[in-house]
Amino acid sequence: MNDRNSLARGMAEAYMDGAVSIPYAMLRTYRALKLNDTEGMLLLHLIAFRQLEQNEFPMIEQLQERLGCSPALVGQTLQKLMKLGFVTIDEIFDPQSGVQSERYNLSGFFQKIGVLLASGEVPLRGVAEDEQGNREHAEPTRSAAQVLQASGPHNLFVLFEQEFGRPLTPMEYETINGWLDQDRYAEELIRFALKESVFAGKLHFRYIDRILLEWSRNRVTNVEEARLHAQKFRAGR
Repeated sequence: MNDRNSLARGMAEAYMDGAVSIPYAMLRTYRALKLNDTEGMLLLHLIAFRQLEQNEFPMIEQLQERLGCSPALVGQTLQKLMKLGFVTIDEIFDPQSGVQSERYNLSGFFQKIGVLLASGEVPLRGVAEDEQGNREHAEPTRSAAQVLQASGPHNLFVLFEQEFGRPLTPMEYETINGWLDQDRYAEELIRFALKESVFAGKLHFRYIDRILLEWSRNRVTNVEEARLHAQKFRAGR
């Protein structure tokens, strides 16, 4: 009897930590949205941090501890989710305190769930079955670790982490992603800009961004042109 009472008290204390409200549609559709288990679990933890800990912008280290994987994999997974539009980062400014902060925004993820359900690709209730009565399975997707491995040893994000000597923050992942997708900078130019910042002893993202902007203004499109531009700049100093 005492053992049962001890077990009951232990379970009660565990439940007192609180419960997370997870939309059932999320569990039913994340595979159809081509998300793997690591990506789906990361989204669940972002929801849990917000609901139970009032933490809308958990650090990479906190997510790593919960997921039990490397900081590089957490960062790579976040970067993929942001690139696909499932997650964005909002910048918040409090005019009273003057404090600026960030938070993860999952509205894109839930919007995609709504579109998927509205299209009829996933039934609103129950399990989808084909004409033979067999359950349909989502097409298997590669994990974030496999994507990273497939990219080879010269992966741009890994290169930045090696040069900085630490995992990149979500904002830094988003910055690199913006250089590639929005500014349309060639990957080789981003690599060379990183090299230039190391050479100048100014290893930070703002300096690299200024280098890339300067090259863009001067119609520099490849590494050879960037190297000549850098030589002229140093000669003129």
